[in-house]
Amino acid sequence: MKIHLQDGTARTFEGGPATVSRVLLSLGVNPVEVIASRDGKVIPEDTFLGPDDEIRIIRVSHGG
Repeated sequence: MKIHLQDGTARTFEGGPATVSRVLLSLGVNPVEVIASRDGKVIPEDTFLGPDDEIRIIRVSHGG
């Protein structure tokens, strides 16, 4: 599967079907700090992804 990161780079994950959380952790991305979208829709961390999926990772920022 292909993962598009917010910095404009793309990474691949070839570990077979996996949850969003597992994919993010394998890429060194903390799932708590980002949201993932597929086909323009936000998907939860426990969503299973297949080898043909493309997801976009968006870093979440907060402040006061």
